[in-house]
Amino acid sequence: MTMNNIPPQFRSQNSDYQSQSNAQNLEMLKTGTTTIGLVIKDGVILATESQATAGFFVATKEAQKLYKINEHCGMTIAGGVADCQYMVSQAQAISRLMEIQHNGKEPTTSYIANIIRNIAFNGRSYFYAFMIVGGYDTKEKRGKIFPIDFIGYMAEQEDFASLGSGSTFALGVLEANYKPNMTEKQSIDLVKQALTAAKNRDAGSGYGMQICVITKSGFKAIEGHLITK
Repeated sequence: MTMNNIPPQFRSQNSDYQSQSNAQNLEMLKTGTTTIGLVIKDGVILATESQATAGFFVATKEAQKLYKINEHCGMTIAGGVADCQYMVSQAQAISRLMEIQHNGKEPTTSYIANIIRNIAFNGRSYFYAFMIVGGYDTKEKRGKIFPIDFIGYMAEQEDFASLGSGSTFALGVLEANYKPNMTEKQSIDLVKQALTAAKNRDAGSGYGMQICVITKSGFKAIEGHLITK
């Protein structure tokens, strides 16, 4: 039944019911998550845990929330699983297309971040997705991270970023311990501490860790089962 077939005296009531129903459906699609992007001396670290929830139910303990976009760019996801997967597939497809068009030359991390930002902005809250795009910028010869929210807001962070329901706990650890030009080992240890704090205090975050390092040498999986192709 469409709104046009509903008697006028019932339209407002039905509209309120429909809005409430949509809100409940959106709530069920939410996923508790902790994602982290960290700039290090020669690149970036991207990390997340592996729990996905549907309401109060743990839907899976092995959800992939860290993806390789190309050899020098990756992306973490938080929000609605389907919306986030769509964002990832678009970024991967556009990256491959750009490589073909430019004789194997990958698009920069900044380019990928702006593509994702534009998709989110054009959707204007249609996509319930929060991403951190990060990688080694082959033009500027340094690591870069870009947190992006579901309405298309994007900012470049010079140090670190965290998104998701456990981000407040992770940010506390990062704020207290982050130092510029940290080594890869120091940064991995710090990220693990931040994720552990989030898993201990946030009900939506849990189970294994997924961590990668992206430098001039390329994308390297450090921990967790990551599908990189």
